[in-house]
Amino acid sequence: MASANMASVRISPIGFVVIILLAGAVILYVQRSWHAHSKEDQNLKINGPGERVSLRQLLSAGIEAAERGGLEVKKVREEHNLNEKSKGETREGANNPVTDGDMRSHKAIVHSLKKTFPLLKVVSEEKEVGGWDDSKITPLDTKRSDVVSVIPEDEMLPYDDITVWIDPLDATQEYTENLLEYVTTMVCVAVRGVPTIGIIHKPFKKDEKTVWAYVGKTLSPNLKLPVKKTLEELGTSPKIIVSRSHKGEVESVAKKSFGEKTTVIPAGGAGYKVWALFEGTADAYIHTTLIKKWDICAGNALLNTAKGRMTTLKGDKIDYNWSPESPDPKNEGGLLATLWEHEMFLKKLEAVVDAKQR
Repeated sequence: MASANMASVRISPIGFVVIILLAGAVILYVQRSWHAHSKEDQNLKINGPGERVSLRQLLSAGIEAAERGGLEVKKVREEHNLNEKSKGETREGANNPVTDGDMRSHKAIVHSLKKTFPLLKVVSEEKEVGGWDDSKITPLDTKRSDVVSVIPEDEMLPYDDITVWIDPLDATQEYTENLLEYVTTMVCVAVRGVPTIGIIHKPFKKDEKTVWAYVGKTLSPNLKLPVKKTLEELGTSPKIIVSRSHKGEVESVAKKSFGEKTTVIPAGGAGYKVWALFEGTADAYIHTTLIKKWDICAGNALLNTAKGRMTTLKGDKIDYNWSPESPDPKNEGGLLATLWEHEMFLKKLEAVVDAKQR
């Protein structure tokens, strides 16, 4: 009898609609819950010990890291106690100094990056002696609005593909001489050996202190390209920026290559020299001797983003891969950096460079 009654139960049309709506609500809840957990897992992989890292977050964090380093550089200079030491001499016989500004900036940049991205491979010019209290280090801002607003699409890559090059104080010699306009702090993200994100910060500049670039995305809004000169102007009367420490040698190379109308501008710091290309105060940056990769990686990324180039004097690309098995940070082939007409500059330099190397 009971089974007969159950068999006779009929669901009204309204009841059927209610059941359908309830089932849909359950399915929607399950989908949203799964998506939230999936997104949470993805963020863990980006921000914590995981396999991948967000390049947009690295850029955002790198800007703040460079600026934290700059604050330390300024504080030490204002305290008038640089505690200058020598790391020895360069191949040209110039003193290679290190100061408390270098070391405090190094710790501020490297430790904050490692606190924010524990698996990150970071290569800095400076090496620490003794520890540092990491409890004082706060994680970096990985979601700066000025970055997210101009780079809406993110890119995630394996940590193994990433090397971050740090120059905690570029132009240390000038820093000790109080020539502070040349001083920069720099952070560079190389992806599989290619400079992809570059950040240059001028701690002693009054405004627009930080410029950055992300290859394939954009230059920072405050980094503009200068008016391009004609090929004839660049080929016969270029402005060449060079290191203060060996101006005479490069001036000889430049004038033999481009003629007596060439203007040679001595300056300190590789970061300053690349920035000068964007300001239009120089047309090319030439370096004829050994230079370290932490000096040039950030500038290389800026030029890559702007469709400029940085190569050895032979025109070879510079590889920024680093590993414990291959830790050498030296670029032995000299340097040419330009925004335009790179091949023309290379060709004019070729004969002089070949004769010099023979």
